[in-house]
Amino acid sequence: MGLTTPSTSALPAPEEIYKPYTSEELAALSKKYSPSQLASIRAGEEAISASDLAVQATFRSDPFGVNYLDDFSTHRPVIDKAVRAPESNYDPNQRMKTEKEVAADLAAWVQDLPEEPDRVEWMKFFDNTRLTVGKEEAELNPHSSLAPELPVMKDPNLRYPKAGDSEEDDPRMQALLKSTGFTIQQIRQLHTKNLVQHRVVNQTRMGKIQSLYFLTVAGNGRGLLGVGEGKAAEPENARKQAYMAAIRHMRPVRRYEERTIYGEVEGKVGAAEVRLMARPPGFGVRCQQYIFEMCRCAGITDLAARVTRSRNPMNVIKATFEALQSQRLPDDIARGRGKKLVDVRKVYYGEASDGGEGGGKSSGSFEAIVQFL
Repeated sequence: MGLTTPSTSALPAPEEIYKPYTSEELAALSKKYSPSQLASIRAGEEAISASDLAVQATFRSDPFGVNYLDDFSTHRPVIDKAVRAPESNYDPNQRMKTEKEVAADLAAWVQDLPEEPDRVEWMKFFDNTRLTVGKEEAELNPHSSLAPELPVMKDPNLRYPKAGDSEEDDPRMQALLKSTGFTIQQIRQLHTKNLVQHRVVNQTRMGKIQSLYFLTVAGNGRGLLGVGEGKAAEPENARKQAYMAAIRHMRPVRRYEERTIYGEVEGKVGAAEVRLMARPPGFGVRCQQYIFEMCRCAGITDLAARVTRSRNPMNVIKATFEALQSQRLPDDIARGRGKKLVDVRKVYYGEASDGGEGGGKSSGSFEAIVQFL
C-alpha cells in the first residue's frame, strides 16, 4: 500500500532531515565530549544509512501505525500472540499407542534403570515417553487452528507472592492474632458475611468528606458471634476494618441443644425492636435476612424472629446481637429463685422396657423438661 516504502512515502528526503554538523555544532560537541568520543559518534552515524533512518526511525502517520517505539522483531510471550506451529507438523496418520506398545516402552525403561534409581529417572521417563505413533513434531509441537494457551511465567517473583504480600505479615493481622489468641488457620475457617455497605458523608468546614461504611458479622458456627464496623475512604480498608473488628468482638452465644436459644429474648437499639423465639427441631430459621446470616454464623438452626417498629439494618443487627447476649440459662433462674434444677427427661421420657408394656414413653427428640423443686 506504500505506507513505509521510500518511493511512495510522504516523508522528506533524508538529506533534508539528517544534515551534516555545522562548525558551531561541532564546537558545542567538543566542549562536552573528548576527541576520541566525538570521533566514535561520527563513525557510528556514518555507518547508518540516512535513508534507513528516514524510513524506519520515524513514526508512521497512517491509521495502522502505533504511537510508541517498539522492536517488533522480538517476540514477547506475555504481550504478543504465541507463534503457531507450522502446518508441516501435522501428521494425518498419527495414532495413539496400544497397550502392548506402552508396556514395551515401560519394560525397556525398567531394563535400562541404574542400580540405585531415584525419582528423577521416573520424571525423565514420564516427560520423554511418547504416547503416539507418527511424526514426533505432531505430538510435541502440533499444528492447531485454536488459539495457543497462555505462557507460564518463569520468573519466580511473578508466579509466587513475595514475603511481604502474605496476610500473616500484615501488622493489623498480627495485632488481631495477639488480641484473640487465634491462629491464622482458625481465623481463615471463620464464617464472615458483610451485611451493610453504603457511602457516608461528613460535612466539615473544608467541605464534604466522603467515606465508605461496612458492617460485618463473624462466627465459627459453634456458638461464637461478633459484629464489627469499619469506615474509611477506600473500600478495601473499610472492609478490612469491619472484618477484623467482627473477629475481635466475637462473644459466646448460648445455644440450647446446640440448635436454638433459651426461651424468648428481646433486644432494642434505637427505634428497632427485635424479639427472638426458640423453636422445636426441624423448624428452621424463619426471620429477616440479616438475622438469618447472624444465626448461620453462630450455628443456630431453629429460630423465629420478629422485628417491630424500625427496620434499619444496622440497628436490627445490633439489637439481635444484644438479644442473643441477654439470654438467661435455667440454672441462673433456679439459682436466683433459690431452687434446685432437675432434668427429668431421662425419667419421664425413659426408654420402654423389654416387655413393651408398662414402660415409659420414648424420648425421641422431645424438648427438655425441667422441674423446679
